[in-house]
Amino acid sequence: QVQLEESGGGLVQPGGSLRLSCAASGSSGHMGILGWYRQAPGKDRELVAVMTSGNGIKYSDSVKGRFTISRGSAANSVYLQMNSLKPEDTAVYFCYAFLMGSYWGQGTQVTVSS
Repeated sequence: QVQLEESGGGLVQPGGSLRLSCAASGSSGHMGILGWYRQAPGKDRELVAVMTSGNGIKYSDSVKGRFTISRGSAANSVYLQMNSLKPEDTAVYFCYAFLMGSYWGQGTQVTVSS
């Protein structure tokens, strides 16, 4: 069974940076899609950034130019470098993977506040 483990969330001041990491285990194949979604209190879960196996990348308009998604050196791992963080980036961030089905991590809290 595929499991996704996230790390790297926390509290940061506006303008600061954080890096989220996610590693998938339990799969013998390479994930077709790896990425990140987020959910703020009272809002729907939304796409932040995703990367396909062909290295196609999609970002939400709200994070373009500030966040960077990249694959880790380990198979089925992904990072999200978040720079110039804003209070509106505060949310629970979920790692997402797709390989013959969708998989979600349990989420890591990111809080941007002074």
